[in-house]
Amino acid sequence: MTKVSLEGQVAVVTGAARGVGELLARKLSARGAKVALVGLEPDALKQVSDRLHGESGFWHADVTDHEAMAQVAAEVKERFGKVDIVVANAGVANGGPFVESDPVAWRRVIEVNLIGSAVTARAFLPVLMESRGYLLQIASLAAITPAPMMTAYCASKSGVEAYAHSLRAEVGHKGVRVGVGYLSWTDTDMVRGADQDEVMRELRQRLPWPSNKTYPLGPAVDRIVAGIERRAGHVYAQWWLRGMQGVRGYLPGVIGAVGQREMRRFEPRLKGVGTGLVGAGGAADEQRQQGISP
Repeated sequence: MTKVSLEGQVAVVTGAARGVGELLARKLSARGAKVALVGLEPDALKQVSDRLHGESGFWHADVTDHEAMAQVAAEVKERFGKVDIVVANAGVANGGPFVESDPVAWRRVIEVNLIGSAVTARAFLPVLMESRGYLLQIASLAAITPAPMMTAYCASKSGVEAYAHSLRAEVGHKGVRVGVGYLSWTDTDMVRGADQDEVMRELRQRLPWPSNKTYPLGPAVDRIVAGIERRAGHVYAQWWLRGMQGVRGYLPGVIGAVGQREMRRFEPRLKGVGTGLVGAGGAADEQRQQGISP
């Protein structure tokens, strides 16, 4: 595909306070893009914005709030004059057995990852149509293969993958390209937060190679940037994820069989597994729900 220069482009990144969102904002800025950061932590967003190379701004908003995100879209358009790229990256995760999961945390994973992504697109698609721009929806290996102890996360990422593929067909004739980004376990606060639980960490380590590794953040984000430059329909943050597409139809049966064995092995230890949102981003979201200022 032909690469599009990012010089002078206006990019919106949700979930930009840390991790994939923060580094992506930095790399887009280094390539000449003007960057609008969106998230729940205004102090952290300001620090990210202050470190960027070029023009930038930050907006404190919950991606599940349609009115707030519509206001963000209007203000970003007013500030920069256009929007060329939107990366729907904001996400949270929880873990543990579904039967014993915290129903509030479980629902919140779906709300942020799936509904929040749709709210983001609904707010920004009008300006993307004006610029004939690009929407990149961040999904996950969890969209390709199910995993026990990750019911909410897998459901949400499968959902955003399907939603984004459907949206691509709707808006392509209006000049908007839609891509889906896939990441395996990448060194972020979310993954480190999940790994703090001994059972979840051991379960992940027992996955087959190469899905049992934690991958460095930098190369993963470099691949995402390259995908944005190509306006790619599929973006793979780790090289081997592309190959998973060809075998994904077999994975539910395999995981169902092997997963039963692993759950039986870990059953005596499952009572101690945490069920809340994980990582610093999860903590920020829980503070929002409790009405605590970040």
